[in-house]
Amino acid sequence: MAFRRPESVLVVVYTASGDVLLLNRVQPASFWQSVTGSLEPDETPLQAAHRELEEETGIAGVDIIDCHRQNRFEIREPWRRKYAPDVTHNTEYVFRCLLDRQPPSIAIAADEHSEYEWTSLPLAIEKVGSETNRKALQMLLDSGC
Repeated sequence: MAFRRPESVLVVVYTASGDVLLLNRVQPASFWQSVTGSLEPDETPLQAAHRELEEETGIAGVDIIDCHRQNRFEIREPWRRKYAPDVTHNTEYVFRCLLDRQPPSIAIAADEHSEYEWTSLPLAIEKVGSETNRKALQMLLDSGC
């Protein structure tokens, strides 16, 4: 079994009018988040951000901005088995993606997410299940990245 690389991306997708895209994970249920995903071997964080955005939403060919922020956090127990036995922490690279408007539809990855919604930035901050996601949204609200 190939273990996951303990590095991931977080991509906050939002519109010029201030709507934020959130995805509801299949597992654990009712865990709302922005676009996230692990880096593949030999993949840069920016490449992973583009890949994950397309895989999880169908959105491609857009600009993604590197916020030059990294978070380090303990890997939650339900996901720990996907990493080498001695790996307990993950490094997450934060990005943002500004869209002119909401796409007519989002092609969610049904094996990962059950639904999506567009919501206001303040409500998104309250709804997400991850502290690092909450901080990235707050950073967007405060300073734009």
